[in-house]
This record gives sequence, C-alpha cells and structure tokens, in this order.
Amino acid sequence: MALYHFHVSQVKRSAGQSVVESAAYRAGERLYSERYGEYSDYTRKGGVVYTEILLPSHAPREYADRQTLWNAVEAAERGKNAQLAYSFDIALQNEFTLEENIALARRFLLDNFVSRGMIADFAVHQPDKAGGIETPHFHVLCPIRPLDPDGTWGAKQRRVYREDGKFDAVSTTDWGKPETLEEWRGAWAELCNAKFKEKELECRIDHRSYEKQGVDQAPTIHEGVAVRQMEAKGMTTDKGERNRWIRSANALLRTLREKIKALTGWLEEIHAELDKPQSPTLAALLTDYYDARNAGAWSSKAKVSNLKRFAAAAAYLRGNSLHTFDDLQTHLDLLRKRLSDVKSNLDTKHSRIKQLRELMRYADQYERLKPIHDQLGALKWKVKREQFKTEHESELRQFYLARRKLTDGIHAAEWQRELDALKQELEDEYSKYRPLRDEMKKLLDVKYCVDRALSSAESKGREPRLLEKRRWNLSKS
Repeated sequence: MALYHFHVSQVKRSAGQSVVESAAYRAGERLYSERYGEYSDYTRKGGVVYTEILLPSHAPREYADRQTLWNAVEAAERGKNAQLAYSFDIALQNEFTLEENIALARRFLLDNFVSRGMIADFAVHQPDKAGGIETPHFHVLCPIRPLDPDGTWGAKQRRVYREDGKFDAVSTTDWGKPETLEEWRGAWAELCNAKFKEKELECRIDHRSYEKQGVDQAPTIHEGVAVRQMEAKGMTTDKGERNRWIRSANALLRTLREKIKALTGWLEEIHAELDKPQSPTLAALLTDYYDARNAGAWSSKAKVSNLKRFAAAAAYLRGNSLHTFDDLQTHLDLLRKRLSDVKSNLDTKHSRIKQLRELMRYADQYERLKPIHDQLGALKWKVKREQFKTEHESELRQFYLARRKLTDGIHAAEWQRELDALKQELEDEYSKYRPLRDEMKKLLDVKYCVDRALSSAESKGREPRLLEKRRWNLSKS
C-alpha cells in the first residue's frame, strides 16, 4: 500500500546532539568525532542497504568522505547551541524494487537539494528484522551552513539594515522556509506518482494534509525510533496506543462513508430513472406517426412499406433504450466516433501498404536496370559512353529514380513480411468496420424516421418537450 511520510528536523547542539554521531547512526558506520574525541560505532546496526554523499559542483571532493564532511561541519559551527544539519526521514514505496527506490531517492535529492547547492548525505534503510518497520525509508543529512562558490563554508545569515539604523538577520538561503519544505514535499509526491503511473499502478500518494485534501480522517502521530523499537519488543506505549485507536476510528469512518456513498448512488439512480420522460417516448411518437400516416395511405403496398420502416425504427429505439432525442443524438455521436477511429486506422494501413508496394516496385526496377548502369560504368571511351547513354536514356533515368527513392537500401524480405502483416491487420480492421458501417446506415434511417415524426408533431402543435430537445440538438450540429 502506497505510503506518504516526509519528516524534517534539525540536528543541534542545544539538544545534546552530535552530527558525526547522527551520520554514523544513519549510515551504520564507525566515525570519529574530532570535537569530542570519541568514536560512534553503529556497524552492527542492521537494515542499512545503501549510502551515498551527493555533492554540488563547487564542494571540495574530500567531503565525499563521511567522517571528513561532518567533522568539517562541526568545526565550522562554534556556538554551543549551534544548529548543525537538517535531518530528513522519508518513506519509500513497497510497490517499487530496492533499485527503483534508490534511483528515485537520488533523483529527488539531485533535483531539489544538490541543485540548490546543498550537500546531501543519504542512507537507505530496509529493515530486515521481524516485527520491525515494514516500510523502507531513507534518511538525509544536509549541512545548514551553505558553501561559498570557492568551496569554503559561508554565512547562515546576513544583516539587512533598516532606515532607523537597526538591522534584521536574514537567512542567506531558502532551505529553512516553510514554502521550500512544501515544495520538496510536493516534488517527492509527484516523483513517486509518476513512477506509479509508469508501472501502471492505481495507487497514488498526496503530500497535503488530510484537511487540505478534504479527507475526513484523523492523522496518526509521529512515533519515532524509540517508540517503534519498544512496540516491536511487545511494550505498549502511549503513542502506539493512540495511533492504534486512530487507525481503528478511521477504519470505522471509511466503512460508514462507503455505505453512505452506496446509498446515495442508489438514490441518484432512482431519481435519474424517475426523471426520464415516461411518456411519450420516441418509439411511442413513431407509432403515433405511423398510425396517422397509414390512415391516409392509398394502397396496401404503401401501408406495408410504412409498417416495415417505422416498426424497424421503433424496435431499434426500444432495443437500445433510446427514449429521447438526446439519447438518440448521443448514441449517434458515439457511433460516429467509433467509425471514425476505425476508418483512420484503415487509412493509415492503406497508406503504408501503398508505400511498401512503391518501395518494392522501385527495388525491382533497381535490380532489373542495374546491369545497364554497370555496363555504362565499364565503358572507358567517352564517345562510346555517350552513345550508350543515348541508347539507354530511358532505362538509366528509371534506374537513377529508383536509386534516389531507395535511400535506406533494399529490404525486400522485411518489406514483404510487413506487407503480409498489414494485409492481415487490414482484414481484421474491416471486420470491425463493416458492422459499424451497417449500424450507422441503420441508425441514420432511424434518425430520418424520428425527424419526420417530430416534424409532423411540431406541425400539429404536439409533444413540446421532445420538440425542444430536437431544436436544441439541431442548433448544436
């Protein structure tokens, strides 16, 4: 099941955190902190399947080493309460392979982080322990302090002086703005949804809150690593218990909404059926018209002819549930569209068959006349060459024409195979076209009968509702 999770926080000294230790934990490595003079060893941590550091073009190449990079960040930040790095926790999708998830994560970071000049140290986690987190995810650490174009650490803020001589501290980047975070969240959702579409999967994710989506559902709360580990060991936690209650309540709400939707749909169907004109229908109008027409017919032959034509039209209308002129017009438009699509396919195949036959004709012409061209090429004396060209002017002209047309060479066997396949496809298309053509002929005759009946009713001042429909449809066409 598709899942959206995109959480960001900060690694900061005021919380007693070390960015070297944070990097070691996420990457499952053993790193030495020069600031604290100690190792952080997470080499026994399971579930880390991929790590990589993505650098912008102006970053020093030595920052591709994790220990070097994060010790440099620690050294650049001197304050005891310094903010060191942004930390992202982003869910991957179980519907994708590990390779596809890694490729998506790299593309997202390159397009949205590295393109902004950010360094992105990311690690893909795919828990392998029973009872652990089922969803794969990746962690990203990005230094908060930007890099200057020369590869040195730049300033986080700059002073913007006001008219009163005082100044405001303004961030030198947009990395910490809420709008930027929202942009990143949306970009990740779009990237995953594009992959779902590529794999022809129906599921989608949405970065917006339930409230903005218009979803009447309570969101679960973020549990964190410690809570998940305790829950995995069978220990009940307040956050875990609250999320279980929320999921149960949401499931009950979904069930109730589905039942309400089903009932609403059923009521709409009933209303739609009741709103249909019960009487008179087009079939009934045709019957009335036929009765009136036969009343004035002079011969039994005319009566039989009228009977056959209008009875067939009335039967067609009833058989296809065409009650109003709108129904008839819609049915006609759909049939026209289907007929047009099939005819377009037929025209395309006919055109390609004509092209292939031309190529094969030119190929035959080329092979047939090539000996004459070769014979001309073998003549060395100018007089004899001119005499030969005069005698075989027509053949040589045909040869040169064939050679110009066969710019891609001669592929007679391949052309023949394609031609045979197209002929078979053409037969298949015609098997679709003929019934549609016959259906269209029948339907146009029905429409003619309906037009006659409606015109007759109009002249007598009857069936105003049907006539309004007719005039409306005619005005559209």
